[in-house]
Amino acid sequence: MATLVLLRHGRTTSNAAGTLAGHQPVELDETGRAQASAVGARLAASGVVPTFVISSPLIRCRQTVDLALPGCPAIDEPRLIECDYGDWSGGSLKKLAKEPLWKVVQAHPSAALFPGGESMAGMSARAIAAARDWDARATDAGGPDAVVIACSHGDVIKAIVADALGMHLDQFQRIAVDPASLTVIRYTTVRPFLIRLNDIGGDLSMLKPPKRRHRRPASSDAAVGGGAGSGVAPIGVPAGDSVATEERRHRAASVTAGDGGIPTIDRIGSKA
Repeated sequence: MATLVLLRHGRTTSNAAGTLAGHQPVELDETGRAQASAVGARLAASGVVPTFVISSPLIRCRQTVDLALPGCPAIDEPRLIECDYGDWSGGSLKKLAKEPLWKVVQAHPSAALFPGGESMAGMSARAIAAARDWDARATDAGGPDAVVIACSHGDVIKAIVADALGMHLDQFQRIAVDPASLTVIRYTTVRPFLIRLNDIGGDLSMLKPPKRRHRRPASSDAAVGGGAGSGVAPIGVPAGDSVATEERRHRAASVTAGDGGIPTIDRIGSKA
């Protein structure tokens, strides 16, 4: 199956001001533009050529794509748009935290319905459907080495990650997705594998398909014991095989989350 790279938009004026943007047409600030350019440099250095680039239609995502992937036309995917926070849109997060609904959003998001907006469960369902649809479409178009880059929003990406991990939506607030971070998921016939999470720095060369004579079908087996990591070929893999080859054979890798001062992955590497 294809590889799905989820890119959160760079920091916006709303992020900097501590407000909840929702569907409002807020734009990247100076920091966000620098973040988008930096992640673009990492993607370019990886040599990856995406089969499809898709994006939330909101301007902050389109600006991120334009800066990170210049020359790659992006397809608008409405199902990747931010959750419609309704009457909460534009509100101060500090003030919203005093609302009774805030506790529901934090502890029981599957039951959260924003006044004048949509439910978090509805947002999750459409986002997951979009991720899986585009993964299948890319696989049909480019085979198992195809890559889809999707630019979206914090809560949307968290919902897709929770689904990939088999987590209930009520647990998705445990996941952190920073501005301009990369999250990588590889779907297989049995289960998805979360390859990278909230990655904000490092080498992306593992995204480039390896050179090989024969393709092997995607495996749904996880590396027993956690594997040797992305730098060492485990037992049963011929010496000299590339890291990317091993990843594509076993469709598994270890994950380290990064949030603020927590170290992030060094290989590939808030609310919207």
